[in-house]
Formats: sequence, structure tokens, C-alpha cells
Amino acid sequence: MTESLTLAADEEHEEPPPRDRGRRGLLIGAAVLVLGAVAAGGVVLSSRTDGPAAPAAGARTGTAAVVRTDLVQSERIDGTLGYAGSYTVTGPRGGGIVTWLPDVGVTIARGQRAYAVDGVAVPLFHGSTPLYRTLEEGVDDGPDVRVVKRNLKALGYGDELADDSRFTSGTAEAVRDWQEDRGRERTGKVAPGDVLVEPGPVRVTEIPGIVGAPAEGPLLRLTGTRRVVTVDMPVGRQQLAGRGAAVRVRLPGGKETDGKVSRVGTVARAVASGGPDRQAQGAPGEATVPVEVTLSKPADVGALDGAPVQVDFTSERRDDVLAVPVPALLALAEGGYAVETPEGRLVPVTLGVFAQGRVEVSGTGLREGMRVEVPLP
Repeated sequence: MTESLTLAADEEHEEPPPRDRGRRGLLIGAAVLVLGAVAAGGVVLSSRTDGPAAPAAGARTGTAAVVRTDLVQSERIDGTLGYAGSYTVTGPRGGGIVTWLPDVGVTIARGQRAYAVDGVAVPLFHGSTPLYRTLEEGVDDGPDVRVVKRNLKALGYGDELADDSRFTSGTAEAVRDWQEDRGRERTGKVAPGDVLVEPGPVRVTEIPGIVGAPAEGPLLRLTGTRRVVTVDMPVGRQQLAGRGAAVRVRLPGGKETDGKVSRVGTVARAVASGGPDRQAQGAPGEATVPVEVTLSKPADVGALDGAPVQVDFTSERRDDVLAVPVPALLALAEGGYAVETPEGRLVPVTLGVFAQGRVEVSGTGLREGMRVEVPLP
């Protein structure tokens, strides 16, 4: 349903009689107060019956239609665009010399080289359990065995391998084939440090390691490849961020895209007072919880990383209701509010949700499509 705003026309918008004009000046002033309160982010309406000084008599007015529509009230909170997950890769046990590192921004997929020590490439495997022992025939069953078998199979080795945690002779043979293709000795064993295990594909964000230096301490800092927005949500507004709730994300430059709340943290932290906590939303000392938003169309954000964004969280929604532009409201001297028809008839209204520059209205005599007066800028 489309709202229409009609510009003033002499034959349609005659000046109201002096009695109405004086009242209009008073009432429009009060309506401005209402609009100001909404613009400030609140929905509290002034109950005063005397407004500020009335504008000059004969203020220009237009008309707008009463529309039936959906109103969504939202709260806008700052966030940061980035990637999900954060991982630090440390040097393997036994040390060695770092002989190769990737570039910042590079994405590493399963089986691809993550780094190299002593001239031996360390590829990426996907999984949730890192290798913590040497795996070979006869080793006890364990989730690390399952990680190796799944990755070998995904890379084209051991098509007949079962999806279990047992290291069989077939597993050892698949390992040998994989080792041979990588120019390694065919031992049939996999030791910690032979592969890097992360939950999925990763993206390099920082390289603390140095080629030619001992492989000790942090070598790489990584993230996942899934685009997300993170928000530090004040605990007092945590109810806005229900898991799965739809949100609207405003990107730098004004472009908007959709997303959903994918994770809500359970550990609150206090906002640093005067510190560098740039994304903190609350007042100093107010606790926040991390909220993660997954983008519905990641391509909309392009290559942006670490960019500030704004996220609109829905606080209230009203479907299929009558609404008018907020400036159409007139605060009555006797209390309450009304809208005025082009014929000068006041129609008392009960207010509902304010959103998107409109306000939900209801009342006897109000109907969809009827026109009400609004002040012109």
C-alpha cells in the first residue's frame, strides 16, 4: 500500500477559518513535539496541552492518505563487519625453521598448504579435534582418527574408508598414497604437526611468524570464511537479539542488506570507561554480550572487512494496521490526539506504534484511503 502526499493547491487547501487556524498553529506545534520525541528514538508522547509558540498564521499544508500497512519499530545498534571465528596457529612441537608463510587475506581450503617448516608443507585438514598423538595401525580408536579418515576420503584417498574412529590397514594405505602424492616418505603414519586441523576453510588475517625464524610461538592468525557482523549488545536490550531474528544491516555508503541473528553470547563484559572499546554500545560500566549476525547475501558486502556497520533490530511489529505520517497528528487541548480532514473535521485517534515516519492510528470514522492534513516543510 502506497502512501501519497499531495502538495498544497489553492482550490484544495483553503486557509482554515480564524478559529481553526489559531488552533492549528497550537496543535501543529504540539505535533512537532511528538515528532521530535520520535526522532530522538523514543515513543513517549507529550501530554501537555499547551505547545510552543504557534507558527505564522496560514501555514501551508498538504494532505496524505491513511494507509493500511505493516509497521516495524526497530533499534539501531553499531556493529563490525568481519568473518566468523578466530584461530591462532602455533609452531609445531619439535620446532624447526619456518620456510614458507601465506599472505594476509589468502583463503586456505582443505588440503592446501597452510605453512611450511624445514621445507615440508603443512596442509589444512577440516575437523574439530586436533592431532595430539601419532596415528598408525594399532593405535587406540579416537576422534582424531575420524578426522584423518574423513579428510583423506574428501581429498580422494581411501574411497572405501568407513566413517569411524578406527585406524585400519586400509587407513594406513590411504595415508601412504596421500604421503606419496605430497612427496613424503610412505610411512602410513600421521603425527601432530603433519597437518593443521581447523573447523573449515580459513582466511589469513595476521602473520606473526617470520620466514627463516624458528617455528615457535604464533605463526598465523586466522578466521573462518563466513561473513558475519558482530555487535556488542547492551544487556538491557538483549531481548532484541533472539536467535534467528531477522535484522537489517546498513553498510558503509548507505547500502542495506538482510541478515539473521546466528549467535548470542552468554558471557557479559563491562564497557571500558574511556578505553579503546570502540564498538561498545552501552554507557561505561554497562555490561554487553556479543551478538553475531549472519548475512543472507554475503556478496552484498563485497571485500569489506572490519568496516563499521549499523544493525536494525526489530523491537515491535504491527501488521495490517492503519497509519498516517507522524506530522498529521494534532495534540488536542483537552487531551488526546486527532487527525484533521481537508474539510476541517477533527477525527480523534488512538495511537499505536511509531515506525518508519508513521504512526499506527485507530478510531471511529477513520478508514483506509481517507485524506488527512499534514504540514508542508
